[in-house]
Amino acid sequence: MKISESAIVERHIYGHDFRLLTVNHKLVGAAKRTPAHVTGDGQATIKQLVDAVNNDPRRGEGHENELTKIHLGPSAKSIIKNKGYTLTTILSDGEILYLDHAANLSKGGTATDVLDTLHPRVISTAQRISKIAGLDICGIDVMASTLEQPLAKTGGVILEVNAAPGFRMHLAPSKGKARNVAAPVIEMLFPKGSKSRIPITAVTGTNGKTTTTRLIAHIMQKGGQKVGYTTTDGVYIDDERLMKGDCGGPKSAELVLRDPAVETAVLECARGGLLREGLGFDRCDVAVVTNISSDHLGLKGINTLDKMARLKAVVPESVHPDGYAVLNADDERVYAMRNKLRCKVALFSMKPDTPQLLNHRHNGGICAVYEDNKVMIWDGNTSHTLGMNDNLPLSFGGRAGFMIENILAAAAASYIQNISLDVIRKGLKSFNPSPEHTPGRMNLFSFPGYDVIIDYAHNAAGMKGIQHFLDASSYQQTTGIVTAMGDRRLEDHLEIGRISAEIFDHIIIREDADLRGKAPGEVTEMIKQGIANANHMPKVTAIADEKEALLYAMENALPGSLILHCTEKVDDVLNYMNSLRSKFNSRKPIPQKKNIDLSIMPPA
Repeated sequence: MKISESAIVERHIYGHDFRLLTVNHKLVGAAKRTPAHVTGDGQATIKQLVDAVNNDPRRGEGHENELTKIHLGPSAKSIIKNKGYTLTTILSDGEILYLDHAANLSKGGTATDVLDTLHPRVISTAQRISKIAGLDICGIDVMASTLEQPLAKTGGVILEVNAAPGFRMHLAPSKGKARNVAAPVIEMLFPKGSKSRIPITAVTGTNGKTTTTRLIAHIMQKGGQKVGYTTTDGVYIDDERLMKGDCGGPKSAELVLRDPAVETAVLECARGGLLREGLGFDRCDVAVVTNISSDHLGLKGINTLDKMARLKAVVPESVHPDGYAVLNADDERVYAMRNKLRCKVALFSMKPDTPQLLNHRHNGGICAVYEDNKVMIWDGNTSHTLGMNDNLPLSFGGRAGFMIENILAAAAASYIQNISLDVIRKGLKSFNPSPEHTPGRMNLFSFPGYDVIIDYAHNAAGMKGIQHFLDASSYQQTTGIVTAMGDRRLEDHLEIGRISAEIFDHIIIREDADLRGKAPGEVTEMIKQGIANANHMPKVTAIADEKEALLYAMENALPGSLILHCTEKVDDVLNYMNSLRSKFNSRKPIPQKKNIDLSIMPPA
């Protein structure tokens, strides 16, 4: 044997080109591949023969059809020239002219199914190779004179192992039996008897959607599940935010449902996403409807509460027959949704003595109720206590009725998904109204002598919830920093002004950065008009900039007072509050009220 640094001599392998396909380490397909070729008839030229082959309706461009058209490119022209032919050469009858060196279908080649003729040793070799390579789907290229005998006997060799083999030659071979090689792939991915879907909980309504979504996700996390959830402030996998912004639509839901790590999904379904693109799923396991109130009316054809309820009802109507719709029994439009549902129904209520609730329980139904300052689950005649006001931080000691409604909805949604009572109790007890758990939803900051609450209240129903909370509180004075969204109706702006006047001793009117079609100062004037229509006339100040309004309120806070800031940009305001902590926590309580200019300040 001689060694050369300039030449490599390799053994030439004779035989046919075969492709073996294994799925889940079992052989499911075998094809003999033949390079693009034509067969002479003694009359037609090479060009005419190629055109005739390409007229086969099974042939198309690229991978668009079962076979690919033959193109007379550089390889074909080189072969023809080396044989001393031209495109006008007439091949003799029966003469085969190969037009490519490779047998790929994408180059015009053909395939013949040979699965039923394989020697058992060839089959076992292919399956062993797939295991060695660690490929669930494995394409094995073999060169051999035949596969009807072991490769060791014929001198056949393995040329290549493919991680992404084509299925075309097996699904629709040029000759032989078609093999449905896609079926074993589906069977491998979704074995019979196994679940092919993750549980989906969908949450809709007017107010409370985000808090309810977050609380359900929190409880499921306590149960050891990997939870993906969407809200109007972002997309989350467990507590990691993957996307920031209003993510209550179907595209955000798709992001969660496509994540292979997610074991259960909790998806907020907001009005805008439903109108634009519908749902991000075909059906869900649980749907929660919190309430229906007058927000977003007059937008995109939704002019009445009944129409709004019809839109929101799309979510519970998507529940599969074995799933549950969790409905607010205290809201007549939500409660009425049960009449058109094909699924089971669970109810939640702040009024445990109402006939609809008692009837539902009598019939063996599941209810989440607030009874004697306790959150309870009724499962037919059985009762379970989940927590008292004192150990449910989100309830603010029972003062935040709207938060208790969210707790009831989340508790019912968790219970019907077989989350244990202990896990639900732990979840409710450990969920705080904080920037970490509920950013922008009743986030309490305590400073020397006064409190600040940051909340997303932006409609009349939200303001009424704040009113009930303040009525149950003991603050000596309240300051509200309020606004209204520019694309709402005049009556909505007036109502926010009127309710604010009933709630607060001092109102600071700010404006959103996005005026939504209104001119600067226009929303402020409408809120003032609503304040003027109220029975109570508080002090009024206008400061357009959100942060300036908050700083002004804190600099002029009285001992024993509360500042409630209705925010637009939750993250920005929470970050701003954190920056103010050291400044205001170092101050001593203010003994007397500062001089405050109560004149209407021009927008900043």
